Order: sequence, then structure tokens, then C-alpha cells
Amino acid sequence: MTLASARPPSRRSLLRGLGLAGLALPTAGFAPRPAALDALLDNPPLCLTPASAPTPPAGPARKLKLAWNATAICVSPVALAQKRGLFAKHGLEVEFVNFGGSTEALLEAIATRKADAGVGMALRWLKPLEMGFDVKITAGTHGGCMRLIGNPAAGVTEDIESVRGKTIACADMADANKNFFAMLLKRRGIDPDRDVSWRVFPPHVFGLALERGEAQLVSAGDPIAWTLRRDRNLVEVATNLSGEWADRSCCILAVSGALARNERPVAAALTRALLEAQEIAAHDPAAPVEVFMEYAPAGTKREDLIAMLRSHTHGHHPAGHDLRQEIALYVEELKSVGVMRASTDPQRFADRVYADVLSA
Repeated sequence: MTLASARPPSRRSLLRGLGLAGLALPTAGFAPRPAALDALLDNPPLCLTPASAPTPPAGPARKLKLAWNATAICVSPVALAQKRGLFAKHGLEVEFVNFGGSTEALLEAIATRKADAGVGMALRWLKPLEMGFDVKITAGTHGGCMRLIGNPAAGVTEDIESVRGKTIACADMADANKNFFAMLLKRRGIDPDRDVSWRVFPPHVFGLALERGEAQLVSAGDPIAWTLRRDRNLVEVATNLSGEWADRSCCILAVSGALARNERPVAAALTRALLEAQEIAAHDPAAPVEVFMEYAPAGTKREDLIAMLRSHTHGHHPAGHDLRQEIALYVEELKSVGVMRASTDPQRFADRVYADVLSA
């Protein structure tokens, strides 16, 4: 039996959305958050809220179910929003629905109304959305949680050309990490179908797959990729912030189509609360880490989690035109590697799946 058959155990757009476009902020993860910003985030003055923006309905808090994957460090700001009372501040009472597996399951939960909204990976969700799921994207949340790492003993270096002829381990063939790095290889002149091989392994045996030579590289997200790289002295070949993707979000917030159409103020309230949490994470990564420790795998070090969040771009959480353009770019790139249909128009697709709940 091979390892592949083993079974696993079970920075910009918030400013528009919050009306803070004129406020200068420090670089995400590298400077403390000013006390003035603390006050603004906790008690935004009325003059900083666009007059045309929808507001939560008065009265009792609106109950919502939010789907997420509690084991992914990059979504820890979701738990922070609950801990800091950001949902309540926006008139919401949020119940978490934890999906520990594929983010595609989160999307299905939203589409079938088992949850009202969810945070997941764009490159996992865009293909199902092409097939007609009634789900609307309202914001990006961050970038930078996907890594392509490899074994230097197998000839892997920081040069992307070193991946030619090698096998890349992935969680499944529709995995967001696999999709992204296939796109990156294609853009760098390496055919992701012919010049490399992809092989599915349960994530908990990625390290063994490298050790036994069944794969020479791994495409994975944090904290798995970060921990593997550290513990096995692996080389980081690329991330989803490499080159032209440096200012792209990888994870997104989406709500049910019914919520976006019929309760737009509620969708807007949820979006604002989560974007506020992203901004806190960008300037004080220790804050979401403290909350995430409840969900972190045994042995996970607090310092490593903080370093992971600092390497992400939680200060980049686009909405509006910026997010529509990011979606369109992803669609064009996914078409180039055969994931999206050749007939899909990227701009029309982006217009269809995005809901601008933060503006008039």
C-alpha cells in the first residue's frame, strides 16, 4: 500500500467599506496598531460611515450561521470577531458551523441554506459557482496562506524551474493549492499536466511522502505547509503572493444568494464585522492567535502562528471593483489550466457571483 492510499484521521478595500480611505495605516504585521485606530475600529464615528451604506435592522440581533474551517490559521479572524463582539456591534448573533474538511463543503452548506455565509478559498469555490450555486461573494479576506515547498535533497531549489519532472503532493485534484500552483507553473512556462506530476496524499502523511520519495514537493496551506517547511528544512519555491499575485486575495467571504438579495443590510453587517477583524489581525496578529489556540493542533507554537499571520496579507481585503477584478483574473487563469470552461467570460462571471453589499 502506498502513502497515497492511506486514510487520514478523521489592505485596501476595508478602507472603502468602512469609510477610512483617508486614514494612513502602518504596513500589515510590521508595526503596532495605533491607539487611535483601536478607538475607530471599536467605536467608529458617524462621519466615517458612508451615508448611503446599508445599516443593520433595529431590534433583536439577527441570528446567522457562519461556516468556516476552524483548523485553518488564516481564518482565525473569524473567531476574533466573535471574541471581540464585532458581530454583536453590527446587530448580529452568529453561530459557527465548523467544516474541518474541504472548503467545497462550506460552499455547499451555504448554497443549501445549512449556513447563511462562509469563509473559504476562492480557487476552490469559483468552479462550483460556475455551475450555478446560488452564493454571492461579498469580500476578500486576505492573501498568502498557500505554499509550494520541496525537498532540497531531491534537487528542489527556490528556482521554479527545479520542479520540472518532479511529483507534487496535494490534498486532492480540485484542491485550491493545486489549482493555484498549476496556474503559476503555466504562467512560468511549465506545463502543469506534462512537466510535473500531481499525486493525492492525506495531508497528515505529506512529510512521509517526501521522506519516501513518493513526492518531491508539497502544495499546501498553513499551518500544514509552514510546519512542514520548518520541521523538515524544506525549500519554499513559491507562495500565492509570488510575483503578480502579491496583491491578490485567496480567501473570500460569501453569503447565500437569498441573503444578498433579500437582506442586504444583514449581509453588509456581516461583511463589515469580518473586515474589521481582518484589519485587527493585520496590525496585531497575536490577537487572533490567542483565540485560535483553542482550535490549533497539539504542539502548535504560538510564535509560529503569529509568524504565519504576519506572512499573510490580512490588510488586503478587497470589495467592490477591486474584488470583481481579482475574481475575473482568477477565472482567466483557471481557464488556462482547464479548470473553468473555455466559454466562460471572466468579467461577466465576476459580475454575476459578486454582490456589492457595502455601497449604495
